[in-house]
Amino acid sequence: MFDVVGTLVEPWPTVPVAYQRAARRQGIECPAEDLRGRFAAAWQRQEAIDAAATPPYATSRAREVQRWRGIVHEVFAAEAPEAVREAVFADLWGHFADPGAWRPLEQGQRLVQAALDAGCGVALASNFDERLMAIAGAVDPLRLATHVFASSELGWRKPAAAFFRAVEARLGATSGELLLVGDDPRLDVAAARSAGWRSLAVGG
Repeated sequence: MFDVVGTLVEPWPTVPVAYQRAARRQGIECPAEDLRGRFAAAWQRQEAIDAAATPPYATSRAREVQRWRGIVHEVFAAEAPEAVREAVFADLWGHFADPGAWRPLEQGQRLVQAALDAGCGVALASNFDERLMAIAGAVDPLRLATHVFASSELGWRKPAAAFFRAVEARLGATSGELLLVGDDPRLDVAAARSAGWRSLAVGG
């Protein structure tokens, strides 16, 4: 099992640049470095909302749209009225649904190929939404996966144990048969181990 963003692929251009360009198309000018910090803060705020939910980390397609709308609106709260921020959100939602907005990470490509060469099955397990389904079929090395599990489709986000149980149920596998490769120490490595999976940390 592979996490996706930061493990196998990365956004290109980077998130701050993509946000800067989408804002510019609506007449808003913001330095990309400012947007980097604002994005990180807004993302953490949405993570806190999910952690405090009942039950924690439950999600859906509607919740994922709400999450990203909230992030974009917060990032540009100081520069634009709500209608303009909503236009930026719509632009960015479409942008990150485009396979051309993602590029493969060399280390991820090597790890996927090594897993295949070793006779292992390869699947994706990501805190992404339904947009991952189209991206996975068009971007290397995601195209090599035989199963794609996105949080919005499972109903749970990592680090919820229910995310891992849902993957097991769909694969007909036990926790001891699965290993998650990911770049996030909390959402990937620690969460997988807590769920009884093996895990492998990659990246910086």
